[in-house]
Amino acid sequence: MEGIWLSIGYILIGLLVGGALGFFLTKRYYDKQLKENPPINEKMIRAMYSQMGRKPSEAQIRAIMKSMGQ
Repeated sequence: MEGIWLSIGYILIGLLVGGALGFFLTKRYYDKQLKENPPINEKMIRAMYSQMGRKPSEAQIRAIMKSMGQ
């Protein structure tokens, strides 16, 4: 009887440790990918405007960046 509870305890501890380790490794990988490949930056906004045949002002670019940050 005692061996069953010990086995269940080891399984629960293993699941908790594995879940925590998986969470932190996934978070680290996600942050690294986000740093290497930002979702959008000012250069991309300028390219988008130039493809539409317009020259954006700095105020327009800042406004778009601010709206995307929210």
